[in-house]
Amino acid sequence: MVLCRFASHRSQGILTTLSQSNGAYKYDYATIPFLAEVFKLAVSSLFLWKECQKSTLPKMTTEWKMVALYPIPSAIYLIHNNVQFATLTFVDTSTYQIMGNLKIVTTGILFRLFLGRRLSNLQWMAIVLLAVGTTTSQVRGCGEASCDSLLSAPIQGCMLGVLSACLSALAGIYTEFSMKKNNDSLYWQNVQLYTFGTIFNLARLILDNFRGGFENGPWWQRIFNGYTITIWMVVLNLGSTGLLVSWLMNVVTVACNNYKWHEIIITG
Repeated sequence: MVLCRFASHRSQGILTTLSQSNGAYKYDYATIPFLAEVFKLAVSSLFLWKECQKSTLPKMTTEWKMVALYPIPSAIYLIHNNVQFATLTFVDTSTYQIMGNLKIVTTGILFRLFLGRRLSNLQWMAIVLLAVGTTTSQVRGCGEASCDSLLSAPIQGCMLGVLSACLSALAGIYTEFSMKKNNDSLYWQNVQLYTFGTIFNLARLILDNFRGGFENGPWWQRIFNGYTITIWMVVLNLGSTGLLVSWLMNVVTVACNNYKWHEIIITG
């Protein structure tokens, strides 16, 4: 499952880049997270229904103080998913993957600040080295190319990459906090998380309609405009990644779940 999680994340940037045409999206990329949330909600609802068919019903807390934990990570994931698509309009896939390593750095820092988990000196050293390595990899050399810019990627892409790393870590930390607040069924927790995610992404599509004055028609009439097999693969990959994250998070911490963080923990 860990290998599937790793492969699905690594392929997301590649598939998203392949879905572009001349460096731009010929479709409304806001529909991708919306359809991915619908997919995750449908899968989680199916598993919850099957779980309810057993003789012992799963635990499902319906108190508002517990349900109210889920809108926050759903909103963060909404912003994060859209930032990812925006980032890939400024940087190539390899740069996107390199900057993605910053998620380990931000996860480690937030892991300590918000969950109070102590990290060893070796783990902190690994975080610092990773941050320095990721940063220096984006510094432009002055050998053959011009030195008009210090960075090899546009500054907008770098800033969006850092923002994406911070949002990913924050969403992961908060989701782990909310999911481990009780021992409810994982699928019930997912249904709540993805229900809010679907609502928020739907609200974003409606807001885009009003901002554009319905120039291209309502969102439901053009939701699949420009879609190809590659774009559908982006939707399924994004949805599958979210499901794998939730399943892994149910048994390990978000820090272990975040890519190669388990290597840092083992060496510590």
